[in-house]
Amino acid sequence: MSLKILALVGSLRSGSHNRQLAEAARGLAPSDVEIEIFEGLGDLPFYNEDIDTEADVPAAATKLRDAAGRADAFLLFAPEYNGTIPAVLKNAIDWLSRPFGAGALVGKPTAVIGTAFGQYGGVWAQDEARKSAGVAGAQIVDDVKLSIPGSMTRFAETHPADDPEVAEQLTAAISKLVANVSA
Repeated sequence: MSLKILALVGSLRSGSHNRQLAEAARGLAPSDVEIEIFEGLGDLPFYNEDIDTEADVPAAATKLRDAAGRADAFLLFAPEYNGTIPAVLKNAIDWLSRPFGAGALVGKPTAVIGTAFGQYGGVWAQDEARKSAGVAGAQIVDDVKLSIPGSMTRFAETHPADDPEVAEQLTAAISKLVANVSA
């Protein structure tokens, strides 16, 4: 049986470097680890408790919660938008935080990594994502940190999977996350 990691990418842009980083992670994962990149974060309505009922829960939220329920761990890819977490990623965490205390994130190892254009690689956004997921009950893997600066130039002509330094760091991050699931 393989270990399942659900990847949530906080950028909806088709050429997203964080999406490429998630693809690289999927390709670098050990053979007994499956990284599923969730498709459909852009389809989620903003979290609203009025529609989070058995009769009204949106299909996109059910799809996310089902995928999260099958996951053993989470790998969040957080670009930085105006110094903080992208709304689409925060919204996904909000949907996964419910029902309070029993949401799909509760107790599951979760790591946050990413790349951004700025010189710090999205550190603020990643810190905010860790905070939000932790409040939602995730077991944050604090020793997994990967913030790659200068994404627009670094990955202008190179996919993250083809950057030896990034591939090495990404492989180490996946290994640490997997070790926390096994622990």
